[in-house]
Amino acid sequence: MAFENLGEKLQNVIKQLKSKGKLSEKDVKEAMRDVRLALLEADVNFKIVKSFVNNVTEKAVGGEILEGLHPGHQVVKLVHEELITMMGGAQSHLTFSSKPPTVYMMVGLQGAGKTTSCGKIAGLLRKQGKQPLLVACDIYRPAAIKQLQVVGKTYDIPVFTLGDQQDPAHIAAEGIKHASSNGNDIVIIDTAGRLHVDEELMEELRRMKQAVRPQEILLVVDAMTGQDAVNVAETFSGQLGLDGIIVTKLDSDTRGGAALSVRAVTGKPVKYVGMGEKLEDLEPFYPDRMASRILGMGDILTLADKAQQAFDEKQAIEMEQKIRENTFNLEDFLDQMQQVKKMGSLKDLITLIPGFDASKVGGMEIDEKALAHIEAIVYSMTPKERRNPNILNGSRKKRIARGSGRNIQEVNRLLKQFDEMRKMMKQFTAMEKRSKKGKKGMFSFFQ
Repeated sequence: MAFENLGEKLQNVIKQLKSKGKLSEKDVKEAMRDVRLALLEADVNFKIVKSFVNNVTEKAVGGEILEGLHPGHQVVKLVHEELITMMGGAQSHLTFSSKPPTVYMMVGLQGAGKTTSCGKIAGLLRKQGKQPLLVACDIYRPAAIKQLQVVGKTYDIPVFTLGDQQDPAHIAAEGIKHASSNGNDIVIIDTAGRLHVDEELMEELRRMKQAVRPQEILLVVDAMTGQDAVNVAETFSGQLGLDGIIVTKLDSDTRGGAALSVRAVTGKPVKYVGMGEKLEDLEPFYPDRMASRILGMGDILTLADKAQQAFDEKQAIEMEQKIRENTFNLEDFLDQMQQVKKMGSLKDLITLIPGFDASKVGGMEIDEKALAHIEAIVYSMTPKERRNPNILNGSRKKRIARGSGRNIQEVNRLLKQFDEMRKMMKQFTAMEKRSKKGKKGMFSFFQ
């Protein structure tokens, strides 16, 4: 899980600060020493760590914070703000050319996830109404062109290729001509990578840049490589010029130092982070949301975004109506489970909830198979039973248990939980009517 170790350590520091009624200068400096060690262990660039700690300490000790109300909370606020600043401040969007097609050049070393990221960005832009074209310019790596074609097919994006015998700069230029002739307003160029940065690679990329004049050059780096990712970003930025960075495999990096350092070292914004294999797992990078996640403050906006992507608006309205009329049944329950599963793993979703102690998630046993067991039980029911659970007698429950491979106790437990959930929904509806608030009921939060 991204930032798991760093988040746990920083949240422990926060608890200690908040637990003290008053803070001395010594308290602040001791806390900042712990923060410094946590950041260094997370593989954050040491120059960035030094600047971070100095800035927070200077603001905390030099101001009136230590003598004011709730000084611990004020210091935490300073840490939060400094984290946001370190990661770039505000979200950085992709820019578009005033005259289509808009050209994006994707660069990076082998194994960073460049080709997959090409497809994911194309897929995201496709959802926004764009007509992207992928251009295969990696003529060196075996099966690189085939891989891009497979990625393109996965996201239903066309791929332009001239094989592996042409000059990459020529292929890129021809790809742009093809896009102009075929109504593609976005061109994403998948360039060649190397196992490490070398002059031959940089020269090829410079020629390609001159030939196609891209709107943006986006560097893809692997979070798992830690400081190497930061060094690669610094080199590409200095020799080629970058407009943005994509950090992949952040979900697998418990340290997160690359994502925290790369903006501060290069001055170039992180535009996307890869949090998994699916299209929706390539997320826009919000420094403020990420800072809140790290400090255990939750990330309600990202949770809402995920819900909005997963939940069909028409279904949500119909579901709300059923809840109001108290006709919500097990078929509807099954539909809601399917929607929730689209949002990601329960363990990751829990960390986005404000007020939840994210430091405890690492040791939590969250049985993702439990959802599959519930599905098996509900699927073993007849349509009539799902629509009217009240008819489930002893013999029916035994049949359902056998059909789902579960036991009778699990069937009874599910039915009891479902009944309690319906009662709770009814209470929410009644409360909403009394308060005369919330036009969309319990689903309004996600719309």
